[in-house]
Amino acid sequence: MNLFRPLRHFALLAVLCAGAVHAAGDGAPQGSQATATAAVPGRTAIASAHFLATEAGHEIIAAGGNAFDAAVAVAMALAVVEPSSSGIGGGAFFLLHRASDGKDVFVDAREVAPAAVSRDWYLDDAGNPDRDRSVNGPLAAGIPGQPAGLVWLAEHYGRLPLAKSLAPAIRLASEGFPVDEKYRQLIGMRVEALRRHPDAARQFLVAGEMPELGHVIVQPDLARTIERLAERGFDGFYKGTTARRLVTGVNEAGGSWTLDDLSNYRVKEREPIRLRYRDHEIVTSPPSSSGGVVIAQILNILSVWDLKKMTAVQRVHLVVEAMRRGYRDRGIYLGDPDFVEMPLAMLLSPDYAAGLRASIRLDQATPSSMLPGSDNAPRGTDTTHFSIIDADGNMVSATLSVNLPYGSAFVPPGTGVLLNNEMDDFALVADAPNAYGLIGREANAPAAGKRMLSSMTPTFVRGPDRTLVIGTPGGSRIITMVLLGVLEFIDGADAKGIVGTRRIHHQYLPDVISAEPDALATETVHALEAMGHTVDAGRREWGNMHVAIWNRASGELEAASDPRSESGRAIVR
Repeated sequence: MNLFRPLRHFALLAVLCAGAVHAAGDGAPQGSQATATAAVPGRTAIASAHFLATEAGHEIIAAGGNAFDAAVAVAMALAVVEPSSSGIGGGAFFLLHRASDGKDVFVDAREVAPAAVSRDWYLDDAGNPDRDRSVNGPLAAGIPGQPAGLVWLAEHYGRLPLAKSLAPAIRLASEGFPVDEKYRQLIGMRVEALRRHPDAARQFLVAGEMPELGHVIVQPDLARTIERLAERGFDGFYKGTTARRLVTGVNEAGGSWTLDDLSNYRVKEREPIRLRYRDHEIVTSPPSSSGGVVIAQILNILSVWDLKKMTAVQRVHLVVEAMRRGYRDRGIYLGDPDFVEMPLAMLLSPDYAAGLRASIRLDQATPSSMLPGSDNAPRGTDTTHFSIIDADGNMVSATLSVNLPYGSAFVPPGTGVLLNNEMDDFALVADAPNAYGLIGREANAPAAGKRMLSSMTPTFVRGPDRTLVIGTPGGSRIITMVLLGVLEFIDGADAKGIVGTRRIHHQYLPDVISAEPDALATETVHALEAMGHTVDAGRREWGNMHVAIWNRASGELEAASDPRSESGRAIVR
């Protein structure tokens, strides 16, 4: 699809002008949209970034598990077969819906900073950011949260023992999986970093080089680490043999972890952000995700305009101006809710949006440097996502990450655990951009035990007849991709239409509109540039979205994986 070409899909963005959005971060009760019918799906839909992970989820469903057991299986299988994007050494957000009582909950298994953390770790002698330290090697890694998150899902929401749900991943790590083109593409970006660390090089390279297509990657150390997790739960990773090997390996390579850093890690259950748009309820991610707040702000800003009556240029202009302001506030205000007092009531208020809207001109771009917030003007598919709806109507939207491809490129000896480089997601220097060009301030400054701000935005949308489970990788572009996917769904698109839509993006800094090929007509690009926008259009595609849809009126289930990736697989069974 193409949202922004003239005379096509006017109605899609016209949903933005259907009245003010009402958003709440304090858990407004679910409305009547939550269940339009008593029917259950009767089958299970799973869409993930790798066919072996999707099959692992269905294997666990066939063994008597529910969506939450399947989520454990899919997540850990992805850790094995898609190591570039997520893993046992990273973190995750899980948005859950339990059908039996209608409970929606956000499970925050984001990484945290080690207790000894110091901004000085990431500065050169002149006090400038040393990007190599924040993205490569042990100093780049936060304390992993995904293993604890999987244990939490199994113990609090699943039907099956943890060991049963982890069995497919153990098998994949022990027996291996064949290298595909996506593996080669992403590892090609990190070969040099992986070569620095012998255990990482042995695990993912062949004689120090990129493996050939079809080469089988076997990970015996990772298999044994997953087995300890399966046998002992939380203590199997955060205490005992695995914990000692992680701490020893990190510290011998120049990092600074302690056994207490691991044993003190805790999963956080949080109330999702809820907002109503037209006749739909959107349930989305609260901080330490920035996604739900930014999406609510964008919709509030746009809600008063009748975009249907505007030209394609005016529509794109207004969407971009709303994105610009939402991302600006992301950098100023948002952080770990356990450490930072955030003005969420203000940020989610239609009245606050009206103030932001007042500075938007219909005929001219607002340079980001002109908005209060920063004097600096400084930029993936290095995360993963899956969506599940099971036969009983339980739902999981899960986004997982190690940050950049192959994380820190560091594996502590004897663990098979590829560690994340999420420390770069902190504001290590105020207003200095991270690897995605995102800026931040004290709200997202590193501190012992603090979660770094994320863009991951797992989301549910409930309309009168249909329910959507959606999310995507894509670094700083995650939020805008989910936003556009939500709008596609509200306008009636099916699963394939949502994942296939052409995308645009703006994130405040750098002050550039990014657009996929065919997202913007040539005449639209020229007109936007005449208004003062800088447009980077058509050079590459982005995203790897996976969605599931339940039509509660008809009982039909749909699932779709992004056509931009050949590895993804969506199966209804």
